[in-house]
Amino acid sequence: MVDVATDVSARETTRLIASDKVEGTPVRRSNGDKVGTIERVMIDKRGGKVAYAVMSFGGFLGIGDEYHALPWSVLRYNENLDAYELNITDQQLRGAPALASGWDTGTIDRGWERNIHDYYRASPYW
Repeated sequence: MVDVATDVSARETTRLIASDKVEGTPVRRSNGDKVGTIERVMIDKRGGKVAYAVMSFGGFLGIGDEYHALPWSVLRYNENLDAYELNITDQQLRGAPALASGWDTGTIDRGWERNIHDYYRASPYW
């Protein structure tokens, strides 16, 4: 059975959530400590699958934030935390591959994506 909202303005159903509602959702460890915040969700144009999430962390009130890509498959929504769960240390997160030139350059290629998935030991979405 497909979970479909009957109202076009619905932003969440039992199993589905609108991308704009995911943005701004906290990412926490299972103990409740905040890791970061989902800034955006990146979707494969051709396949339609969620490829990864861009998460901000480490700053204060948006100043000094770092941004990293997380394979979507490493995040699990935890209703008890009202957040996406990711059990990773700050050191592991800072050691993850990053784009030095920013997220809007269009320089992400399959090799970079493979690197991200390998780092987090996640199966690629493709």
